[in-house]
This record gives sequence, structure tokens and C-alpha cells, in this order.
Amino acid sequence: MNQNQQFQEPELLAMARRAYESNPLWDVSKEDCALLVIDMQDEFVKPHWTPYWVPEATRQVARIKSVIEHFRANKLPVIYTVFSKTHQYLDRPKTGPFMSNRYPHLTVDQSDYFVKGEVYEELRPLPEEIVIHKPSYGAFFDTPLETILKNLGVTTVVICGTLTNYCCGTTARQAYERSYRVIFGSDITATDDPELQEAELKVLRKGFAMVLSAAEILHRLR
Repeated sequence: MNQNQQFQEPELLAMARRAYESNPLWDVSKEDCALLVIDMQDEFVKPHWTPYWVPEATRQVARIKSVIEHFRANKLPVIYTVFSKTHQYLDRPKTGPFMSNRYPHLTVDQSDYFVKGEVYEELRPLPEEIVIHKPSYGAFFDTPLETILKNLGVTTVVICGTLTNYCCGTTARQAYERSYRVIFGSDITATDDPELQEAELKVLRKGFAMVLSAAEILHRLR
């Protein structure tokens, strides 16, 4: 490259925008894949049950189920994560209770939420499938997920679930930092503000993951 070359702002902006729309350049091999079903649990998916309900996640249940069934039919690992009461809540960031996503203004009793960590009934794991009870957003934080994936010989993770820009997005970033190839489902992840969905997908696409629809994922993993 010419060291004297000068980059102008319009050129830089155009390059950045192209990158936000471009997927990484690597092949997908189903033999190395595992599906991570992130937090599709009652608190987020069961309609009207909690203030944390994500309606779009409920609407995606059938599509997510089709991806789960594809992985099962091909004898590929399906791993679930849930929020639950672990280690008397002493295993999580201390600043969590101060975050505005806890909705501190609500007077409803929240003591029964995120205790058992039950996967929504239509997506229940099989007895032999792993359910990881995690203490924070990312599925790798203080969990055995990385060891499990290594023992399974997994090098590519496919991410679906909720919330796109919290637990799913954080897990994608953590997986990338651990050298996994990440496939992120564009229409099998949901967030509580639909206006933020595409913004998160763009960031992930540019720096962390291959972003594909459920149909595209199934096509590549035939």
C-alpha cells in the first residue's frame, strides 16, 4: 500500500457501510457445528407472563423449532442456555441490580422470575441435551460451555434465541474471541425493541459473525 495515500471521510464511510453489509468469507461445515438456543425460557417467551416478555421471540418459536429439529435429525449438538438462580446469585456481576433493564419502577413481585430457568414448552430440550444455567448475558461467562464445545469437537456455533442485542449478541462476541466461527440467525433472534434488531445484526456482521436467515442456515447445513 502506498504509505502516502490519504483516505478521505466519504471513502471511509462508504467502506464502513459496505463492511456492515458483508458477511465473513469462510465455509460452513455442518460436521463441526452446534446450535446454541439462547434463553428461550418462559420469562421471555410465555405470552403476557412477565414484563420481560419479548413478543417477537414468541412469534419465532416455530421457526426456531424447525432449526432445532434439523440439528437433531442430523445428530448435531443442540445446547440450551437459561437464566436461573445459581449459587445464591453470588456468581454474577454486582452492578446488575442497578441496570435499568430490571425495571425498578414496577411494583409487581419479581421474586419468581428467572429462578427455575424453564425452557418454553414448545422448545423443551430432550433428556440427553445440555441446558446451561448462566449467571449473565454471555453463555461463556462462568459456565462450562467452552469445555463442552471443545469436547464435542465443535468449531462453529449457530446462535438463535433472545435477546438479540444482549445475551445472543454477547455470546456471539465471546465465541468470536475464542476463535469459533459464529453463525447468527437474523430471523431466529429477537429483541425487545424491534428497531434495534438490524443495528445489532450490522455490528455482528462486520466484526463477529456470519448473519444468515433460518432458511439460509438450513440450506448450508443440508
